[in-house]
Amino acid sequence: MNSASFINNLIADGIDPEKIAAITTLEGPLLVIAGPGAGKTKTLVERIVYLIIKKTPAENIMVATFTEKAAKELITRVSNRLLELDLKINLNEMYIGTLHSIFLRIIEENREYTKLKRNYRLLDQFDQKYLVFRNLSRYLEVEDSTHIIGSHYVNRWEKASNLIYYISKVSEECLDIDVLCNADEDEIRAIGEYYKIYQEQLEEENVLDFSTIQIETLKLLENHPKILQALQDKIHYLMVDEYQDTNTIQEKILLLLSAKNNNFCVVGDDDQGLYRFRGATIRNILEFSNNFKKGLCKQVSLVTNYRSHPDIIEFYNKWMEELDWTEGIKKFRYDKNIKPRNGIFTKIPAVLKVSSDVSYEEYCEEVLSFIQEMISSGAITDYNQIAFLFRSVKNDKVIALAQFLEDNGINVFSPRSSLFFEREEVQLLFGALIFIFPNLFEDLKWKEDAHLEVWNKYQSWKEKFANEIRKDPKANEALLKWCQMRAKEHIVFSKNTNYGFAALIYQLLEFPMFGNFIDVELTDNKIQLRAAYNIAQVTKLLFKFEYLYNITVLSKKNIEKILQDLFNTYLRFIIEGGIEEYEDFDEFAPSGCVSFMTIHQSKGLEFPIVITGSLNLNPSKQYDEVDEILQQNYYHKPPFEPIEKTKYYDFWRLYYTAFSRPQNLLVLTAYEKSGAGRNPSKYLEKSFAKAISWKSDEFKPKELKLQPIKPVNIKKEYSFTSHILLYENCPLQYKFYKELEFTEVRTGGVLGGSLLHQTIEDIHKAVLRDEVKTLTDDNITNWFNENYYLLSKSQRTYLHEAQQKALLTQILRYRDNQSQRWHLIKEAEVDVSLVKEDYILKGTIDLIEGENGTVELIDFKSGNKPEINSNDPKTKQILAQYRRQLEIYAHLVEERTGYIVSKMHLYYPKEESSSPYVTFKSNKDNIQHTISVFDEVVNKIETKNYDMKHIVKSEKQCGECDMRYHCNPKQYNK
Repeated sequence: MNSASFINNLIADGIDPEKIAAITTLEGPLLVIAGPGAGKTKTLVERIVYLIIKKTPAENIMVATFTEKAAKELITRVSNRLLELDLKINLNEMYIGTLHSIFLRIIEENREYTKLKRNYRLLDQFDQKYLVFRNLSRYLEVEDSTHIIGSHYVNRWEKASNLIYYISKVSEECLDIDVLCNADEDEIRAIGEYYKIYQEQLEEENVLDFSTIQIETLKLLENHPKILQALQDKIHYLMVDEYQDTNTIQEKILLLLSAKNNNFCVVGDDDQGLYRFRGATIRNILEFSNNFKKGLCKQVSLVTNYRSHPDIIEFYNKWMEELDWTEGIKKFRYDKNIKPRNGIFTKIPAVLKVSSDVSYEEYCEEVLSFIQEMISSGAITDYNQIAFLFRSVKNDKVIALAQFLEDNGINVFSPRSSLFFEREEVQLLFGALIFIFPNLFEDLKWKEDAHLEVWNKYQSWKEKFANEIRKDPKANEALLKWCQMRAKEHIVFSKNTNYGFAALIYQLLEFPMFGNFIDVELTDNKIQLRAAYNIAQVTKLLFKFEYLYNITVLSKKNIEKILQDLFNTYLRFIIEGGIEEYEDFDEFAPSGCVSFMTIHQSKGLEFPIVITGSLNLNPSKQYDEVDEILQQNYYHKPPFEPIEKTKYYDFWRLYYTAFSRPQNLLVLTAYEKSGAGRNPSKYLEKSFAKAISWKSDEFKPKELKLQPIKPVNIKKEYSFTSHILLYENCPLQYKFYKELEFTEVRTGGVLGGSLLHQTIEDIHKAVLRDEVKTLTDDNITNWFNENYYLLSKSQRTYLHEAQQKALLTQILRYRDNQSQRWHLIKEAEVDVSLVKEDYILKGTIDLIEGENGTVELIDFKSGNKPEINSNDPKTKQILAQYRRQLEIYAHLVEERTGYIVSKMHLYYPKEESSSPYVTFKSNKDNIQHTISVFDEVVNKIETKNYDMKHIVKSEKQCGECDMRYHCNPKQYNK
């Protein structure tokens, strides 16, 4: 297909002229303002396809999205469109993903030029805050620390939150640390010192947070002009979605990457800029054209809403018109008037209210009646067609409403309500854990400032567990006996245990009280699966605790300190801070449930019916005096919006986002009150008054025609060893570890293999940099030692000195054996991932040059070389697995690179007496068979088929599985 016929097809499909302009304007900077429901994802997909049709290589394109879900959905939609047009291209060569993932890829490709070490750990928000929390004393030593952290009345969790807020702000705004440390203001100097301490902690722990990813990327580009030039030469076309949510440092990086070609397209909606509290600045989209010569930047506005009923569009248009967006000659909003698509719409009103002014109980009854009417009238066929939106779902009134609906038979999906520790399965598990440490409360030695509330929780959980046993003593007889045995052992600790806390949770899964929670079908709805996911979350929390505190066993010597760390510090921190339940981003609106979500969480989503609450809110500022000082005196640009008006701008943008989510019905809901704490607030009462009561004769729900929730179409990633082999060996293991996401505690035996691969990769990369002379014993030993240090720290496993020496000897022998063959190395640890029709196939492999222009694959193994002609069934099985793995890689290499693979090798550096190679010839029929088997296994995984009928389990395999107590209780739990 050529570009002209592609455009003609778009026109024939009814794509509006504005979209076609956005799709086909490729050269120069382009600003696309996309209103709600305007089809911006469709525009991005077609723009990428149009570039490919115009013969743009995939590696010349960069596309960044705001969330991982959006990135996965974009990859899926682009790949499906390419398949539809029969265009073959490897999307993995494109820089496509979230901004953070793309920046991390740039760092990884050039890691030797950064301060980052190998095997670093990426911190999530919890990890980041806990790192600060654990080391709070270091921050408290800073002079004038109370200005930022808070007085002694502020709890440690809040202090950690305050610190993270300002530490992140320094990164996001690229503030000069030396300038901060020498500032006139005490609080600004303190922020500079905090940032220094935090960066020292990151380096000490070999960890990285999301803000530091950006800092390291910017430093890399600014300090290494050759790397910047290489990226500018490579990335010809750059696109960024949700540009209104970018921050200062992200803009700096993106402008650097696009500076050479200026083919920089940004897509977004200034009216939906919600993330000021995370450092986003609306000025990036409002001032985008100022980054280029006057008249160079083109602008396209997509203002046709293909989602919503005209009444809804008119409602939120008028909402935005209520506010004055100007200050002098400046305007802080692009002029736009969203219009509905052409079509026939129902005549019944689309903006309603559901409210009561009698009592909160009466209000809850009113909401229930409305939902029941929607069901009985046939307007909705699934509860998931309704979404409730609130400012926060942790609010007591919101939780009470959710509980009322559940008590009346309507399931509520609200994973961000921080109700994790309120769930029965979680309380019972921790109650059992407390029960089997009889001296727990004595050992804790609570201080006077300890929160009584947390103490009471632990007591109530223990009592809940004991009461649950008493309910059915016969059914729980074995559990009680096990607990009494463990409790007796934990009183005296006559010997060290061979387990930690996470392993104890797995042992408890033997017994019906807990095992019944995880005996679920993954085809059940998310409410039915919630307990299983929560138990998996408990294993994650405890495993993370053991990792952070370096705990492998329990002993008389360490138990008191460990219990104090776990219950007085770690769990207390999580309980006070709140923790969210499992949330499946591939299914945002599970069948059989109404959704309770925050307005922020709903951004980018759509529902047939949206019920918007939190109408009692008033505009509130998101800054303090310190923020004002930073903005006025230390930011690189002067303040943009009038700081005193930002609270109003943010308030209007928040509700605009909420009001623009529904397709068919926008429902405003409130327990109406006047006077103090009025609901709706004076800012929302005018809009609330426009909505008609759902009980009005004008509203006829039987005439509604609602669409079902669109399934999220996301291709999942699968690799041979991590997915296919795991499933083939034991589908139940796959179910527990990959689907329910239990954390594996017994993960040994991989350190040696990882160490071998990483050090050989260092050797290969030196060869590819034409630095063969650096392959000295000393240099390789140093690489080996650094890799070992970082791997052992990240995996919390170790090798004996003799094992280390033997492995290093093997690596040096490999160097010697290959010294005359370095010229054959083509690529090292090359990513050979491939986007297929139904999934993404992942893999990495080393390539060496073959005969007649072919390539050969090589994979390194740390064990003994197997006897090729052996009749031993186990040896045959291992070799067959390795061959299949190499055939997967061969398929990937040929599909992705166009190379012909002639041979596939296993290399065993340990082998001294004969050739270290095991070689397989590449055979297209064998490869095709292996791929077809791979496809079959993926199909079984995606249809949730965990049938064990034809699986022969080995004693070793089961004995090393954490789930052995649940699957084979009599054999393992004696």
